[in-house]
Amino acid sequence: MPNLVLGAALAMALATPAFASLPPAINGEPLPSLAPMLSKVTPAVVNISTKTRVRARDPYFDDPLFRQLFGNQGAPRERVEQSLGSGVVVDAAKGYVLTNHHVVGGADDITVTLQDGRDLKAKLVGSDPDTDVALLQIPADKLQALPIADSSQLRVGDFVVAVGDPFGLGQTATSGMVSALGRSGLGKGFQNFIQTDASINPGNSGGALVNLRGELVGINSMIFTPSGGNVGIGFAIPTDLATGVMKQLLAYGKVRRGNLGVEVQDITPRIAQALGLKDTSGAVVTRVDTGSPAEGAGLQTGDVLTAVDGKPVRSSQDVRNAEGLLPLGAKVTLSVKREGAARDVQATIEAPRLATLDGGKVDGRLAGVVLSDLSPEQRAAGLFGVALSGIKRGSAADRAGLRDGDIVIGIGQRKVASVKGLPVGSALAGRQLLLTVVRGEAVYYAML
Repeated sequence: MPNLVLGAALAMALATPAFASLPPAINGEPLPSLAPMLSKVTPAVVNISTKTRVRARDPYFDDPLFRQLFGNQGAPRERVEQSLGSGVVVDAAKGYVLTNHHVVGGADDITVTLQDGRDLKAKLVGSDPDTDVALLQIPADKLQALPIADSSQLRVGDFVVAVGDPFGLGQTATSGMVSALGRSGLGKGFQNFIQTDASINPGNSGGALVNLRGELVGINSMIFTPSGGNVGIGFAIPTDLATGVMKQLLAYGKVRRGNLGVEVQDITPRIAQALGLKDTSGAVVTRVDTGSPAEGAGLQTGDVLTAVDGKPVRSSQDVRNAEGLLPLGAKVTLSVKREGAARDVQATIEAPRLATLDGGKVDGRLAGVVLSDLSPEQRAAGLFGVALSGIKRGSAADRAGLRDGDIVIGIGQRKVASVKGLPVGSALAGRQLLLTVVRGEAVYYAML
């Protein structure tokens, strides 16, 4: 009964003078302490420092006249950005360290500092921005790794400890409990966070969230804060997800994702009324792709997905998360409501089949370009249009400055949402072909 013992100890301390300290034992029972567990955990938690070289341009250098007059004096210069984070050794024999993508993504130089003071150069094995997981490798010499627990067994109320390097102060441990499970909707990407009130501050990212047995249950990732400081709402990536990503990074160097071939949307009160639903939980199917796993499972437009593998679906984001977090080939059980009747169907996560089309079939000026549908990840991020690839050198698209990966959202005065919506077989009017193009965060027009 450690809680009763601790309560008795605190009561005794309050009843004694202010200078008295807690006794080492009560009635012969030692007071509970996390110290023995942390002595085994902390050697496996590392500090990560990165350096990223960023090219800083002089705004005048883009002016041809300026370059002609001053030569290379205005050439781009480099500045070095540095950042600090944490990581966890998960395989001592091979030197594998799990951390966050946002800690090491884009870094040119990564240094891992062990608890014993050793600085080791790290190799980036792979990184997945959609789950914020990255895997490093360091020389495997006298390392200590954390045992990995089954994070699916966590319960709200379980005690946890966060270990990392907040604010670059040095290794620090903070305790709390699991406040919630399965948190999502906190930004882009696929999310299934553990929420905890154990303090997670800048520099803790990538560090360990452990249970009271000293087993790794999560990788600390982010906080929710109105002020920039910790307010008791922190989030960690569960180990079930992180280790699944790690296996794919080791096998393929990236995460290979599939989908169900279905589009869904949130259920509004008006949609719920139209479908005869009692509430707005779930996600309604708005499109089923031909030949997709969803079609093979018998899903239809208007069906309501209520659970994926027994986990309740509260919104369309839950469906997208399930697709993005399940590996290719995974068999999944979908709980569906149709006209008031509930049933379960089986489907298999498959690689997305993206429709493609030769640009020359849309208009001769697009010859030498392949147009394709966007990936599920791009659509989930709110993008629409068709992606360009295979642009042939010397083609009209090449001369207009188009690049592979550009997204066309408009041709002429027509909005383009997918390959299916392209005006195939009818020449587009006009001496010039106007394309509305998205590149990164910029939108511009291209004339062919």
